[in-house]
Amino acid sequence: MALIRLQTQHFRNLAPTDLIFSPSVNLIYGENGSGKSSLLEAIGYLGLGRSFRVNRHEAVVCHGTKSLTVFGEVRDEGEPADHQTHRIGLSRDLSLGETRLKVDGERVRSLSAVARHLPVSVIDPGTFDIVSGGPGKRRQFLDWSVFHVEHGFSALWQQFQRSVSQRNKILRNGRIDEALLRIWDQQYVALAEQVTDARRDVFERFHPLLLTVIEDVGVPWGSDLKFEFFPGWDRKSTLADVLANHREQEAKVGHTLYGPNRADMRVKYQGRPVAETLSRGQQKTLVILMKIAQGQLLRAFGRQCTFLLDDINAELDEPHRQMLAGKLRDLGSQVFITSIEPPRPDKLWREPMPDFKMFHVEHGEFTLGNF
Repeated sequence: MALIRLQTQHFRNLAPTDLIFSPSVNLIYGENGSGKSSLLEAIGYLGLGRSFRVNRHEAVVCHGTKSLTVFGEVRDEGEPADHQTHRIGLSRDLSLGETRLKVDGERVRSLSAVARHLPVSVIDPGTFDIVSGGPGKRRQFLDWSVFHVEHGFSALWQQFQRSVSQRNKILRNGRIDEALLRIWDQQYVALAEQVTDARRDVFERFHPLLLTVIEDVGVPWGSDLKFEFFPGWDRKSTLADVLANHREQEAKVGHTLYGPNRADMRVKYQGRPVAETLSRGQQKTLVILMKIAQGQLLRAFGRQCTFLLDDINAELDEPHRQMLAGKLRDLGSQVFITSIEPPRPDKLWREPMPDFKMFHVEHGEFTLGNF
């Protein structure tokens, strides 16, 4: 899938925007605060259903207004000609607390129905916490892949979250109703196993792709890296037994301590967490390689990922920028790259040069640039 057209209204500092993009590479440059990152954020809204920069929807609505709209046209070359283009959009009305979602002109209920049409992968300063941050970052990374590979995962995850919520209510209730908790335990365990199976299956497909990318790039520390999927409890015991054996502990803290909500994709170097052993630069390289392998995984399932690279000049040196740009070109992905200075495609890519469009942004207004 590739985003061919984007329209926005009242999104941060962007002027009412109607842009036509290249399905290959789009280069956006302008001063700090001009609207570069806001454009990527608007694209991210369509592919993620949320901002990748802030948690509050209020923060992205243009000052003095109470609503925003983001609309896009995406093209999927893998579908029959009469189904290749889809129109997706969302609007948020803060005063009403309402979100409206549409796909091809029809109202839909779930963000997943919109997001599945535009797999978006972000590489910005916050991305590099995937390996140095807590397990939640790596769960989110893995679940993004599962969502786009396993079409039923979104509904399964929602069921699982409801079971966690119900179970936590009982655990917080002071005096636990054991009979009721056993009923919810059964549902929780059944759903947890399904979530875990989906995650493990995708991890086992992703892992060899990542190892191949690491070997291909030839980083000297790559051979000592180890990746392991941890389901959220010790698999030497069943989850049902783990819950029964830790009933008192969970009652004391008032929430569920074991299961998919504690899963992790553990990454170690010479037996120790990479956050403790690899330099910041090495961690950035590793995250980039993980993102590339993630894009390869989607391609293996006939899906194209759109990559949003926000101000990579500030995060990566020239050899790493060239490596990333070359890998994304070879992957055939749509790419959006922002920078402060006018971009130099000839320094990012050796032959062959990908097709690209260049945009200059100033005060939220976009004009076509030249190279």
